[in-house]
Amino acid sequence: MVAERFKALAEPTRLSLLDTLRRGEHTVGELAEITDLHPANVSKHLQYLHQTGFVSRRKEGLYVHYSLSDERVNTLCDMMCGKIQEEAEARRKVFET
Repeated sequence: MVAERFKALAEPTRLSLLDTLRRGEHTVGELAEITDLHPANVSKHLQYLHQTGFVSRRKEGLYVHYSLSDERVNTLCDMMCGKIQEEAEARRKVFET
């Protein structure tokens, strides 16, 4: 189960969708417009993120709204992005000297 979840995070498109959802709930159409991806592609990735527990969805009329499933997903993103930012900053300092 853990490997399956990390597999979900190994795809740049899914990471982009998660990052967008960190700022709030969106429909497939909205996410497609924001990320400049085809709606069918967005839908496929959201389905996978939903199956692995990263996003939740709610239906309102004709639209399905997606959001992060809980605050731990946001925390996980913060941890990884923070770590990567620290590493990038360290590399930048090495190249400056």
